[in-house]
Amino acid sequence: MPENSGQSHSFSGNIFIFEAFDIGEDINLEKVRQSKMVQVLPLPLSKYFKNYHTPLAVKSTEVSPQCISSKLHSFGVISLAYKIPFHDTLENIRKKINTWDAEYQKQSVADAQQIFKKIKSFIKHPRFFHLRTSYVVIQIDPKSTDLSVVELKEKYGSTIASVLRFEIESLSEFQKNEIIDAAMGYYRGDLFIVDIEASFVYDDEYEELLDLFEFANIQQLELQYFDRLLDHQLNIVYHRQVRATPFKAYLPFFGSLTSDPIGALGMLKVDISVIIERLESSIKLAGEAYISDLYGLLIEKLDLNNWKDSIDNKLEIIRDINNIYQSKTDAIREDLLSILICVLIFIELIIGILTYFKE
Repeated sequence: MPENSGQSHSFSGNIFIFEAFDIGEDINLEKVRQSKMVQVLPLPLSKYFKNYHTPLAVKSTEVSPQCISSKLHSFGVISLAYKIPFHDTLENIRKKINTWDAEYQKQSVADAQQIFKKIKSFIKHPRFFHLRTSYVVIQIDPKSTDLSVVELKEKYGSTIASVLRFEIESLSEFQKNEIIDAAMGYYRGDLFIVDIEASFVYDDEYEELLDLFEFANIQQLELQYFDRLLDHQLNIVYHRQVRATPFKAYLPFFGSLTSDPIGALGMLKVDISVIIERLESSIKLAGEAYISDLYGLLIEKLDLNNWKDSIDNKLEIIRDINNIYQSKTDAIREDLLSILICVLIFIELIIGILTYFKE
């Protein structure tokens, strides 16, 4: 069947837009809960997630009604989810997708800021906002059309590919095939196409999968934030903007009580490593081969592994810098101890000579 031949179908479904904002280093969720500055909602945790960093679901009357979910994460993130129901042709959705995306990106800033103002006092080093990421899911109910998965790809593959890339014109055959060929499904009538900025879901039982898209978007946010933070810290070291290590740092006992910039880099390395490890461990997909494949595609398309490799490389550089400075500090301490021993021997010698002549 040729693409877009005959009459276009009208599809029913929803567009989900996930937004994530990094607003500080940490959020004290318990104090937020006790303060009652925002309404706390019950949060049924997906079976695909462990209890690491369980977010706090909140609600604020100032947030737009299209926002179906707002969550606070202890590592300093607000995540919002928007739902836009539609009954329209894919061609019209392609024309509207950029407008919707721009509109809700702007709306999400206003909504996140309303929540941020209420919980600002419970955030360590609050700032609105360091960084943001977004991801879009276009979900279509197969019951709204009589098209099979094969017919859908043959007739509307080019339009779907354009929608996922936010393009109003048709993509090249090569680009279209690259996007559509990555499609996957579990049951016969299901279709999932995962791409860089958006995914296409042809399924009516999709609710549990939305958590995966939201979580992957948050992972991307944190990895980008840590990568940018490490870049900043390494630039300071590279341009020699780090102040000289204080003399007390070289003294035994006192050295361990002295804070220094290089030591702060070491602490940053530990904090980042712990948060990344817990984020990666939050997903439990043992025995869920299909969900594991879908999540693997998300990781690949969002380039999460490359972001993680970049962070690992920079953490390795920090480890080398720490080793160099530690070796320098140890050498100076040994020299100071040697000088101190020589001074004590010299004093003892002088006292001995003076004692001899007095006798």
